[in-house]
Amino acid sequence: MKTIRGPGIFLAQFIGPKPPFDRLETIAAWAAGLGYVGVQMPTGGPESFFDLEQAADSQTYCDDVAGVLAEHGLVVTELSTHLQGQLVAVHPAYDELFDAFAPKAVRGKPAERQAWATRQLKLAAAASRRLGLSAHATFSGALAWPYIYPWPQRPPGLVEEAFTELGRRWRPILDAFEEQGVDVCYEIHPGEDLHDGATFERFLDEVDAHPRANILYDPSHFVLQQLDYLDYIDRYHERIRAFHVKDAEFRPTGRSGVYGGYQGWVERPGRFRSLGDGQIDFGAIFSKLAAYGYPGWAVLEWECALKHPEDGAREGAPFIRDHIIRVTERAFDDFAGAAVDRGQIRRLLGLGEP
Repeated sequence: MKTIRGPGIFLAQFIGPKPPFDRLETIAAWAAGLGYVGVQMPTGGPESFFDLEQAADSQTYCDDVAGVLAEHGLVVTELSTHLQGQLVAVHPAYDELFDAFAPKAVRGKPAERQAWATRQLKLAAAASRRLGLSAHATFSGALAWPYIYPWPQRPPGLVEEAFTELGRRWRPILDAFEEQGVDVCYEIHPGEDLHDGATFERFLDEVDAHPRANILYDPSHFVLQQLDYLDYIDRYHERIRAFHVKDAEFRPTGRSGVYGGYQGWVERPGRFRSLGDGQIDFGAIFSKLAAYGYPGWAVLEWECALKHPEDGAREGAPFIRDHIIRVTERAFDDFAGAAVDRGQIRRLLGLGEP
């Protein structure tokens, strides 16, 4: 068993043009003031406060970033390339929408955009090593997502070909992370080809169970799919290396269910909520992760259709802290134990002396 580290906070949803969210120094002070001890760093552009190009090449740059955070008692939990990972695999139906995630120089050029994204991931591997990190958060991208529902009937081989290609694109990236000793943690997420257990297993088959192909566990996405988020831990705990603590609720009606009826987030039956406002049993989640020896951080990812983000962040730190289980070093009934030897054990079993 292990005691989970935290609380951490993912900065992506908070970075903005107004103080204290406009500079690393001030957003770090804000996060620390709320009780966070770690930050998950987005790397999707200059507005993220983190330059992957510099970080991959310069230990001094990484030390400077770490130093700014350390002044406030913070450390980096993981780097995130969610936006870049999405661009490793994009179905043409989403080209124009996802172009916004890429630099202007590669927009409208799918092959160049993919090459840029692949390089970004490899830079993130090197940067993670310089920061002394063991896990990295990202998305898988998707080629088969437009065909998620089997109507019209999917031609035989379509899904298989999509995952073969996805594995081909990710294999050199996974190898780069292997060279740096860092795990790639795919957020299992609707809109990605890796969106549940079955698709993660299919991907593992394509990359020969690569040791660096791992999971960012976020139970909110499982609630919205009506997937058993506790059984998921039992099945895949050996691959869970990152954890987004995010709440959700699912309240279907006779009018709308899992698919949401093209409604906005407030009206959908399934929607994300601030911690404690949804339906997720975090007590059971933290217990399972502690029992299985989860080695990483518990990181708030704030997404809520109703509550103000600053209120969600303020409430999130104590919520996570109160759920972290400091694991015991001894059994609760050790006080009643007594020394035994093999002879006694055999007598207790009616087997006679050894």
